[in-house]
Amino acid sequence: MHKTILITGGAGFIGSNFIPYFLNKYPDYSIVNLDKLTYAGNPQNLKEVENHPRYRFVKGDICNRELVEYIFDAFDIQGVIHFAAESHVDNSIKTPDIFIQTNVHGTFTLIDVAYKKWMEGPFQYKEKYKNCRFHHISTDEVYGTLSDDPNELFTEETPYKPNSPYSASKASSDMIVRSYHHTYGLNTIITNCSNNYGPKQHDEKLIPTIIRNALQENPIPIYGDGKNIRDWLYVLDHCKGIDLAYHKGKSGKTYNIGGRNERTNIYIANTICEILDELYPRKNKKSYKELITFVKDRPGHDRRYAIDASKIENELGWKADENFESGIKKTVEWYLEKYLG
Repeated sequence: MHKTILITGGAGFIGSNFIPYFLNKYPDYSIVNLDKLTYAGNPQNLKEVENHPRYRFVKGDICNRELVEYIFDAFDIQGVIHFAAESHVDNSIKTPDIFIQTNVHGTFTLIDVAYKKWMEGPFQYKEKYKNCRFHHISTDEVYGTLSDDPNELFTEETPYKPNSPYSASKASSDMIVRSYHHTYGLNTIITNCSNNYGPKQHDEKLIPTIIRNALQENPIPIYGDGKNIRDWLYVLDHCKGIDLAYHKGKSGKTYNIGGRNERTNIYIANTICEILDELYPRKNKKSYKELITFVKDRPGHDRRYAIDASKIENELGWKADENFESGIKKTVEWYLEKYLG
């Protein structure tokens, strides 16, 4: 049966990788993409699908209840995959109120409208909507920080200990989604992912920043001592994990999606510089590594994130196709094309 799925934040990094993948894989789905087009949302990210017969774009705010209700009614929405969020930690330190509004109030608005559209009351789905699901995309940052012990990993049972306004707002939105499952019986899924990288990421993020500054012969800024560790996940691998969790995950459950690719920030910078040395050498023949510059660490900078993805691997059969070395080469090549044409 044909279904229309509401995807929020689809003009952003992960959403704009997910939508073409999803449209191509599922010919029985139509997609409505609701995106506010803040600085982080770029319509150019979706040029490949803008004229697709099963794709509709709506510019608007997930906090606008009247608009969200209109979309549910006008398009008969039968599933939600919720990407839309403010996500840059540095920005959350400067303007936390925006993060609370979008990530907390926006998520509440979406899920409350879904509940009232799909259900007669607690644990009573309307017949037409009994298979509808609300999938909330979250982050591993809700779990706080890990020690340097490589055996210590985030699991779905790790207590929440958010340390930035961004991660606190995402933790809050996770709890709202959880509450709608347990209180009302809404069919929900939450996925918490590690650091994504790949095509279409906003310039403010670490990997595009390294590439852009290198190509411009500017200092490449690295926070602190550069030894903060993140688990890196290629964006298309994340999209495939979301797809599996949305279709096959158990209602009310959380699945952690991680790449099993722990790398320090300084390793990331050095690796990118080595790839650039090969693909686009500097005119002075020196390595781009000479541009790496350590800068003052940001407040509350978590030391290490790393995900144990065993649950989604064992229950749903997901695995990352890209290791970091293969994924970062593709990513650098994409940004070379973007920045140099």
